[in-house]
Amino acid sequence: MNKLMAGFARVDITPPMGISINGYFMKRYSDGVLDPLEASALALSCGDKTVILLTLDNLGIPQLYLQPMQEAICRATGLPKEALFIHCTHSHTAGAVGAKWEEPQNLQYRNDLAALLAQVAADALADRRPARMGWRTTDMPTLGFSRRFRMKDGTVRTNPGIGNPDILHAIGGPDEKLRLLRFDREEDSLVLMHYGMHPDSVGGTKLSADWPGFARRTFEQAIPNAKVLFFNGAEGDVGVQNVFPTSGDMNDLTLDFDDVYRGYGATRRYGRILAGTALQIYDIVEYVDVETLSFAQSKVKIPANVPTPEQMPQAREYAELHNSDRDDLIPYTGMQLTTVVAEALRMVRLENGPEYFEMYLSAIAIGPVALLGIPGEPFAAISMGVQGAKDFGTVVLTCNTNGYEGYFPMEDSYTEGGYEARSSNFRAGVGELLIAEGRNLLNQL
Repeated sequence: MNKLMAGFARVDITPPMGISINGYFMKRYSDGVLDPLEASALALSCGDKTVILLTLDNLGIPQLYLQPMQEAICRATGLPKEALFIHCTHSHTAGAVGAKWEEPQNLQYRNDLAALLAQVAADALADRRPARMGWRTTDMPTLGFSRRFRMKDGTVRTNPGIGNPDILHAIGGPDEKLRLLRFDREEDSLVLMHYGMHPDSVGGTKLSADWPGFARRTFEQAIPNAKVLFFNGAEGDVGVQNVFPTSGDMNDLTLDFDDVYRGYGATRRYGRILAGTALQIYDIVEYVDVETLSFAQSKVKIPANVPTPEQMPQAREYAELHNSDRDDLIPYTGMQLTTVVAEALRMVRLENGPEYFEMYLSAIAIGPVALLGIPGEPFAAISMGVQGAKDFGTVVLTCNTNGYEGYFPMEDSYTEGGYEARSSNFRAGVGELLIAEGRNLLNQL
């Protein structure tokens, strides 16, 4: 017998102008709004168990800054921290919360955001009504692309540029599944849409939810009684850029500073593609009675990617040049410059440890569907590695959930190279560790 109840609420979280924006290794300050940033909450109850799934347009909130927000939500809802599933879509054009530059407007935004998230969670809780759940997955092979490529000289580069003649082949690739959960109430439908890809297609200094925002709005315009929450998946090594474009693929795109083509028109197109695919399966979900709802968290210890003494002289030099705004003296350009700067900053940051990092994995089971939250940016292979845990019909792996602690690459990428592994705070093997720990957590539900 179905026992599920569902509630929804949404709030505008667009920050004031002048706030700094995370996402690149340069200072950016917002000077306009292309589209609003939002936070949406889904409250689910079954019997005596209640969870809140909350997704917001933000790059990511480190555990250090997230903790007071979690405490505010717990006070507003009466729920334990383990029942909260707080996700950031990873927009690169959103107000910084854990900024590299601790500036007054960012600190104020962090405090304001805590109050807004507490209120939207409480509103979703108050909105609960009987619901039935349907779910379905479908293949979507034409949207996300690998960001990592082996070059003809044997090296591996992230985002090597469109049409680069030195590209040999892509390494890895996206989890090509689009997953959709549908919670039907008498008067409306609450839709959880899930796909894994970097929301980094706008660029510039104007605020935007990127393509996840377009996907939400496009779907809601097509289904007037639908309210959509978007949860991003394993996007650590997945981007929107097709390095071998065909006719029409380059429409609305302009070359940006890091060898990546971006454009707001193309952002709209990506969101429409995603929404269109979700609309194809909206009416053919498999409905199931939800008789159980469970949640759990586990603490994991991940060894740190500590540099060797031999690596430090050059790392200090590059870090000093970057921090004094003299990137032009570092002998690289484009994405290669971003890579060596990120690597140098990681080495300086971890020169004296710590030996390991502690963080939480989060899991929720809604009948036959499980959600697994990773506190950072996992490679797509991690999403595929946790599928089939226990008897779940599908595992919805979400990035930047209950924390944002950096990249989680697979072991072979550390010897291959590329931006993600060279900048990661975590030692080789972290991807495989998260697969094992994630499956263990899911099997406990």
